[in-house]
Amino acid sequence: MTADVAVSLLMLAGIVGLSDATRRLLSSGTLAGTGLSVCAVELVSTFQLCCCTHELKLLSDVGGIEPRLALTLTYLASVVHGLTFGGAIGNPSGTLEHAYRSRITGRCALRRIACQFAAAAAARAAVPVIWGLGLSRLHVRHKLLGYRCVSAIHAALPRAAAVEFACAFAVQTAITHTRSVEEKYRVHAVAAVIASVVYAGGSMTGAVFNPALAFSTQFPCSGHSFLEYCLVYWLGPLLGMMSSVLLFDKLVPRLSRTSSSPHLSLETKKRT
Repeated sequence: MTADVAVSLLMLAGIVGLSDATRRLLSSGTLAGTGLSVCAVELVSTFQLCCCTHELKLLSDVGGIEPRLALTLTYLASVVHGLTFGGAIGNPSGTLEHAYRSRITGRCALRRIACQFAAAAAARAAVPVIWGLGLSRLHVRHKLLGYRCVSAIHAALPRAAAVEFACAFAVQTAITHTRSVEEKYRVHAVAAVIASVVYAGGSMTGAVFNPALAFSTQFPCSGHSFLEYCLVYWLGPLLGMMSSVLLFDKLVPRLSRTSSSPHLSLETKKRT
């Protein structure tokens, strides 16, 4: 088992290293600063995210590593992704949130989302090829099983969708409230929240809260239909993100203004 984990860690490091080298090449090449560069970086970063998650999922589902180690690897992977993404978002829900806040245009958001799903599909096709090399006994065993995976949904569909909703809500809230924090500290805060929601909801849905990532890692698994996966892994996270944004952008400020109005009225009366 230790050897399998070591091989998987080397594979993860290789994926991140190659992805980072590709991003640097794109940033310094003729595409630098263009719309194509943005799309290419989004493609590479989402591919990195999906490939790494496939390997971590394999370690957990087939390798049977301890939950504590799985959470530690989830946290570390989240930190690495946050530090290396180079401006990519890697999440369709997050991309829509950026468009809502006018950080990117609607057309740019659609292009990014298309790249994210293309990268998710590419990772889904590429990972079995890597596993087929038989770099570890875990990979060999998974190949003998036909790369079979079973649905991570272990709850009724409404409850599973609610879990993904809650996970997306928590992560989006953390992202929103740490934007003013220095990046090298912020990634750890967000990664801690991600690890926490994986701990809380992972046993029921896998706690994916990313439609593109779910398309790559969960949709190929047997046990549920495409529409059922859409309900849980697409609609749930999207509503969770929207609820967080609307709550803290609209509802909380409005309630704050309402609660402060009586105090202002009393102060005015006292002065008069």
